[in-house]
Amino acid sequence: MTVSSSSRVTYEATIERLYPHNVDTRSFFLRLGGDQHLTWKAGQFLSLLLPIAGETLIRPYSIASCPEEGNLLEICLNLVPEGPGSHYLFARTIGETLRFTGPWGTFVFDQPPQAECVFIADGTGIAPIRPMIRQAVACEPGPPLQLLYSAVQESGLLYRQEWEACAQVCPRFGFTPLLSNPTSNQPGFSGSLVEYVERHYVSEDSDRSRHFYICGVGQQVTQLRDLLRHAGYQRRAVQYEKW
Repeated sequence: MTVSSSSRVTYEATIERLYPHNVDTRSFFLRLGGDQHLTWKAGQFLSLLLPIAGETLIRPYSIASCPEEGNLLEICLNLVPEGPGSHYLFARTIGETLRFTGPWGTFVFDQPPQAECVFIADGTGIAPIRPMIRQAVACEPGPPLQLLYSAVQESGLLYRQEWEACAQVCPRFGFTPLLSNPTSNQPGFSGSLVEYVERHYVSEDSDRSRHFYICGVGQQVTQLRDLLRHAGYQRRAVQYEKW
């Protein structure tokens, strides 16, 4: 995720609500005040301006809410052991204000394709994917939609009830949770996300018309990108955001 250095208007928002997804993952609901208004596309991010140790650190966080929700923005992040930005944010309380610029980013879902869409998220990589899926589901009629969501254990599958409910009411939406280290009472896929995608969308399937939207942390994202593009999927049909 690349943060632009160009100057843009600086916004100020109040922390209206906090939601702990699990012990180290939290959503911040930010309310823009006064006559401020922000327009963004599903998948974009904000650059938070954090006053830490006498400096202003810039940290990017994807918007997990939808553009239609107006001036209430949700960002979702986990506490990084050596991350000053996340430690600063986790120490904030309701009523405090945060400053940011944006929106930024080209990982967007502004022109829904006609072919099947496969959304692939790992951990908090679900944040920009969430508004994309909401927008895709709202486009009726539309192509099949799949969410492959990977986490270490059950507690890492954020918004799981939302995805399960969506699968119940939208026949063209499928939700596949992938647990890389499930406990004995948490059945789940035991291999890597790359292995799963390779088996289901490359080696066992010849359809190359799908579109993929991939978001996560580290090398796995670029491995998935290269796997799919080298298998014959069009370059522009494999979009990704790497953290």
